[in-house]
Parts: sequence; C-alpha cells; structure tokens
Amino acid sequence: MEEILRIAIQTKGRLNEGSVKLMEEAGINLVIGRRNLVSPAMNFPVEVLYLRDDDIPQTVAYGAADVGIVGENEVLERGEDVAIVKRLGFSRCRLSLAIPQQMEYHGKEWFSGRKIATSYPAILRKWLAENGLTSEIHVINGSVEISPGIGLSDAIFDIVSSGSTLVSNRLKEVETVVTSEAVLIANHALSPARREILDELIFRLESVQRSEGKKYILLNAPNHKIGEISAILPGMKSPTVMPLAEPGWSSVHSVISEKDFWEVIGKLKRAGAEGILVVPIEKMIF
Repeated sequence: MEEILRIAIQTKGRLNEGSVKLMEEAGINLVIGRRNLVSPAMNFPVEVLYLRDDDIPQTVAYGAADVGIVGENEVLERGEDVAIVKRLGFSRCRLSLAIPQQMEYHGKEWFSGRKIATSYPAILRKWLAENGLTSEIHVINGSVEISPGIGLSDAIFDIVSSGSTLVSNRLKEVETVVTSEAVLIANHALSPARREILDELIFRLESVQRSEGKKYILLNAPNHKIGEISAILPGMKSPTVMPLAEPGWSSVHSVISEKDFWEVIGKLKRAGAEGILVVPIEKMIF
C-alpha cells in the first residue's frame, strides 16, 4: 500500500485559505467537498485533515497527523513536542499587550498587579516571569479586545495584525511579545517513506516561495554596454547573455526583485537597455 502523508490544516479562515493556495501553487490538487473532514490529493501522496488551529499541534505531536500548517503562536502556546520544519511566510501577525488609549505607559512595570485578558495564557505567563512581573491572567476565548471596555480587565494580550481592532476598541499596543507566521510542523517519528514525501513537499513549497516578489526581465542591449548592464542585473548567479541577429547587439535575461523594480528599470534605461520585457515567475528551482 502506498504511503500517504497526512497534513492537518485549519478548517476555515486565513490560515486555511493560505494553506490551500500554497499547496495549489505547489501543484497539489485537493479533492475538496463541502462537508469533507479529509481531502485526498489527486496527484501527490498526501491527504488533508481539517481541524481547529489550536488542535493541530497536539494532533501532530500524537501522530494522528504527520505534519501540520499552523500559526507559530499556537505552537508556542500549546507547548507540544513537534518540529518546525519550514516557515511559510504568510498569516504574519504578532502577540502584543495593549492598554486603554487614555492610560499613560512608561514601561513593563505598568502591568505589575494588573489584570490581563488573553487567549494565550502560557505565552503571557512566560513573558511575565521573564520580566519579573506578577499579574492576574484572565483567560478568555474570543473577543478579548472588549475586556477593558466592560471592566473585565486592565489590559489585553492578543493577536495583532493591522491594529484596526485595537483602535476601534480604544486600545493602544505597548509591548510586542511574539511575532508569528504560518509554519509547517512535523511529528518527530515520521517513517522514512513519509519523510521522503515531506522532503518533496518542502522542495515544492520552497520553489514557490523563491518566486514570490521576483520578476523575470529580458532586454536588448548594445554589446559595449553589457558589462555595465550586467552589474545592474546580477540575477541568481549572473545574467544570461545571448547574441541577437543584428550585429553588435545581445539579449540579456535576468531576475529582479519586485521591490527594486522601478529603480532598476531606470538604471537600465540610462545604461542603454532597450525593448525591456518583464514577466511574472511562477516557480524558481535550484
């Protein structure tokens, strides 16, 4: 019987959307039904198990799933014995302490003796201990941000993405404790066959990640300008240069970062580049 790698992902939400998109970009086509708890893949030896995000670390640690895609904050909070094998770069957020906007804040000592509402007591407890602070932790599942406004707590410790939720509840972020993103976690006792499938999965995911924010650029340049243009376009190793049918001219191919795009294009034009063509990259395989 063929070995299958079981992957646990969030049932719904941003992590689910990001996980499914990443697998699709890696060429893994899932059979997704409206009420399915498990989705097999048609063209890769994996199946996906849908769970609450806070159940994923334990499910992987106990071996009910071989690997999982989950927020690093959940891994830290649950404290399960799993390996983080790959950082995935999406669903970025931070776990921060926030207090009412009208309160003056002069440092961490503000929290001593205060009541803090959170859904992440383990991470908060560790931070308080590291800073020699004693606070009362009030555990709440959901809608943590309303706690100070209704007199349930003096402050909150919660996930922050854009910060708009804090502003709407008249809170301000004062301490960032943990930064988090989606991570791929694995059980420590994977069989050699499943480890091999995981390695192939990681290879595919890395190929997708390398292409993010990158553009493939092609241009024509007079041969006496190739040295100057090549210095602007180092590429992965060095630009590819191919002669054109017209004597004295060559085609130069390379990869540039999207964040440097307009600055690089300006330099190329000033260096004599013509017929510049820029196209997206789907995968980069080394």
